[in-house]
Amino acid sequence: MEFHCFGSAGGIILVHVRKTLVINAVGLTQTLLGESTPALTAFAKASRPVIVGPVLPAVTCSVQATYLTGTWPDEHGIVGNGWYNRDEAEIRFWRQSARLVQRRRLWTMARAMDPTFTCANLFWWNAMYSDADFTVTPRPMYPADGRKIPDIWTNPPGLREDLQLELGRFPLFEFWGPATSIRSTRWIADAAIHVDRTHSPTLSLVYLPHLDYVLQRKGPSSAAAAHDLRQLDAVCADLIAHWQAQDASIVILSEYGITPVSRPVHINRALRQAGLLAVREEMGHELLDAGASAAFAVADHQVAHVYVADPRQLGHVWSVLERVPGIGSLMSDGSKIKARLAHERCGEIVAVAAPDAWFTYYYWLEDDKAPDFARTVDIHRKPGFDPVELFFDPAKKLPKARIAWKLARRAMGMRALMDVIPLTAELVHGSHGRPISGIDGPMLMSNRPDLTTRQEIEAVDVYKVIMDHLRS
Repeated sequence: MEFHCFGSAGGIILVHVRKTLVINAVGLTQTLLGESTPALTAFAKASRPVIVGPVLPAVTCSVQATYLTGTWPDEHGIVGNGWYNRDEAEIRFWRQSARLVQRRRLWTMARAMDPTFTCANLFWWNAMYSDADFTVTPRPMYPADGRKIPDIWTNPPGLREDLQLELGRFPLFEFWGPATSIRSTRWIADAAIHVDRTHSPTLSLVYLPHLDYVLQRKGPSSAAAAHDLRQLDAVCADLIAHWQAQDASIVILSEYGITPVSRPVHINRALRQAGLLAVREEMGHELLDAGASAAFAVADHQVAHVYVADPRQLGHVWSVLERVPGIGSLMSDGSKIKARLAHERCGEIVAVAAPDAWFTYYYWLEDDKAPDFARTVDIHRKPGFDPVELFFDPAKKLPKARIAWKLARRAMGMRALMDVIPLTAELVHGSHGRPISGIDGPMLMSNRPDLTTRQEIEAVDVYKVIMDHLRS
């Protein structure tokens, strides 16, 4: 295959394009490479690992958009995994539309140079309705009876049935929640290999989330982390072998490093106690009423966007937040511009947690007033990210049996609330979102060390690194 690039004189430059695989191994850092990762460690020894400078916030959607557009959040607009929609007065997390990304992604640019170029996106976010040639992303079905049925969305549409006939139904409940396992990551990798065998895309982008779970549950230094590293390494080994057999370029990178935490910061409770956050009571439960609030926070790991309705109250809100233990720093307009985060979707104030702390979304002051969805896995209804969804409630005996019973009731047409998640934020031992660089931060390595000669690059430079691999 060749790229057709137009030079300054209007002539066409023909550049050979090489098949390329990009593995996004979430949470992987140079510190974690070692005995538990024989395949990745061998790859690193031959490839000269590169430190990738952090994105603020260092969270999945923001980092992925930065890598794939070569621009910062103030340009591409993905200021977190979720934000407040001022027009609708609603907080929305984990939205799927590709149109939320306000800059063109690299596959669009590559195809503009050569229309024969093709790209497969396996589970990188903001995937739906993009112009990637092949897309696979989680998309559960939600029947009116309250069930959540595992499923995927694909482009082309027929790929959905093809993959599920070949690999079985995507294990959604092992992709996120208290039952996460290597099965979901293995399914994604097998799907990538299947798409490559049947369609042979030029560029394959493969998202492997497995390591993220244990690092948030137990922290990066736990014995459990070593076990999950071995599992991830085995999946990566299969992907590397498949693409190496085709003499492909291979890039392995990560989005962020996860650090140990011991302090949950209930930022919304502080705003409520100051009389700034409003709630609405429904059937004995309290719901955050964003549109009626003078100020509230959209918590996203170690970063929180604080939205302030009246600019005249900014000083008061700032003074309230300054007194909250666990908040490391506050950002106003000037510091947001310097951090390349100043976008209309941002909060008026951005709070960054202390290194050992993270932000909960909790806004209720008494647990019996918590909304019913607080004790469930419900990533779209919660007005913030909730890592406590990774845990079964330790106060409830036989949680898996409880789930099986409730699933059986749903199968019989009866409603049943999957309230198996605790409200114990202290269970979380790892988080991310703060800018972290060095060997404990995000990394990149390649089987083409001639294309990664610098010891450290900015996050926006990942775009160029991938394009260089395609061109070489």
